[in-house]
Amino acid sequence: MAIFSVYVVNKAGGLIYQLDHYVPRSDTEKTFSFPLDLVLRPRDERVVVAFGQRDGIRVGHAVLAINGAEVNGRFTADGKDVLEFLSNPANYPVSIRFGRHRLSSNEKLMLASMLFAIGSQLSPEVGSSGIEMLETDTFKLHCFQTLTGIKFVVLADPRQAGIDALLRKIYEIYSDFALKNPFYSLEMPIRCELFDQNLKLALEVAEKAGSFGPGS
Repeated sequence: MAIFSVYVVNKAGGLIYQLDHYVPRSDTEKTFSFPLDLVLRPRDERVVVAFGQRDGIRVGHAVLAINGAEVNGRFTADGKDVLEFLSNPANYPVSIRFGRHRLSSNEKLMLASMLFAIGSQLSPEVGSSGIEMLETDTFKLHCFQTLTGIKFVVLADPRQAGIDALLRKIYEIYSDFALKNPFYSLEMPIRCELFDQNLKLALEVAEKAGSFGPGS
């Protein structure tokens, strides 16, 4: 069981804090001969698998590195177009690392805003505060919203217990180490070392114990 990440979203829908606690490794690196037995297509400034799956490589996975060098979107480390490079038989055999695309800070900001806007708009009840829990086969999204509109979001393994208690603990840490910090401004990004330290400790405790006892 694991806790994947934590997000704090202000009442305007802006992401003010994000921590990747545990990211499951999904990268797969293989050496290929020509012709490549996967169909690759450009998508959102990346090159992704459009058809064909093998050895842990899945449709939607992006090309992350070629011959050990990280790619830069649709271009190799030395500036060549990835698709053109892979269409040239002279470049084979070639080692390609595939995996899930790492979201940029801007993409995380956009997704946080979209998620809660959609949750509120789709609700059949007037005045809904949005999503409290969203479940998939690989993770659960849990959300706790304060009376002031701050949202605390935890993404965790579906089997992870004690998330409700963890969300309350994160709110407590926010109150103690962000709100009481004289240099912190409300609604602004949280940049506080004590907040980081205590949050990481709380996540470790939750993963091991699944809950928080009195005085924790």
